[in-house]
Amino acid sequence: MGKTGWDRRDGLIAVHQIQGVGWHTLDRMLRAGWKPDAPVAGEHEEEAGLSVQLSERIREKWTPSFIRHVAHELCQRNIWALTLWDEEYPALLRELPQPPWILYGKGDGSILQHPCLAVVGTRKPTTYGKRAASMLVTEAVAQGWTVVSGMAAGVDGEAHRGALEAGGRTAAVLGCGVDVVYPKHHRSLYERLAAEGLILSEAPPGTQPHPGLFPQRNRIISGLSMGVLVVEAAERSGSLITADFGMEQGREVFAVPGPITSEQSRGTNRLIQQGAKCVLSAEDIAEEFSHLSGWCPVTKAKEETPSVSDTESRLLSLFQDEPVDLEHLAEKMGCPLGEIHGILLTLQVKGLVRQLPGARFERKG
Repeated sequence: MGKTGWDRRDGLIAVHQIQGVGWHTLDRMLRAGWKPDAPVAGEHEEEAGLSVQLSERIREKWTPSFIRHVAHELCQRNIWALTLWDEEYPALLRELPQPPWILYGKGDGSILQHPCLAVVGTRKPTTYGKRAASMLVTEAVAQGWTVVSGMAAGVDGEAHRGALEAGGRTAAVLGCGVDVVYPKHHRSLYERLAAEGLILSEAPPGTQPHPGLFPQRNRIISGLSMGVLVVEAAERSGSLITADFGMEQGREVFAVPGPITSEQSRGTNRLIQQGAKCVLSAEDIAEEFSHLSGWCPVTKAKEETPSVSDTESRLLSLFQDEPVDLEHLAEKMGCPLGEIHGILLTLQVKGLVRQLPGARFERKG
């Protein structure tokens, strides 16, 4: 504790809650000689080039009672914070030119101590993209990777769900506060991540999503990770920003190839042209890190594939990359709708098929 009765961690975390205090403000204040366990002096404000309004706001707000209140409030809401000075701060993230001064989290922070792989992609994936994301994530967590993504609609959500369903580790980095659910339809995924995985953000709790926050979020996704895997991306996809950050940070960049006729694969196909590694399985990713002595992925034993009858096998062979409706399957099999539906129900129980709205079905994995 400093003479003021609080330590520099609590002081830094508290001042970060004040409106207008971001990464650059903290950087300028600390470079000016301010110590977060001591009051801000006039020379600090002048040296840091703070505006009169921000200086007044900090002087008014940043009090011992406010610092205690912030610490208590985070504890009450099960939100933890890591500062750049903490030993537990992720080592790879610390190497960035502008590492977050503070990371806020909900969930199991220890999963960041394992090797991380970023998995990102379009918000509007095709069926092919969803299947590729699910397959690769399942293989990756079996190798020991922690899957990092942004909890966005589309590939991000598929990556998190795939990791959780495979019993693996996954972390979501948000472009808002860790207590804000965005997109709103991902509330159940958010709750599961908080309970079984990890939710992270550089933004103080309560921060609402804003376009300017997402590129900052993307640099953290890639910064935490040893590699960045892009599953599907249009030519102007936001996920390509994450890949660009990865390249700048010296990370390995991987891409899943797709049909040249698919808009959603133009970005990934272009990445491959530019030197990203083409990925057909998680083994393609693992082999890029075989030279590391500190960690080598070990493939876990795969679950046994459920046995299927000849009829079930015939039905499964009718599934391609796109969903198929019930009547089409009945016509191809030459069987009544009721019989086909019964076979499909058995395949769903075995985890080989999933039903979609409109009496359509798709093959899993």
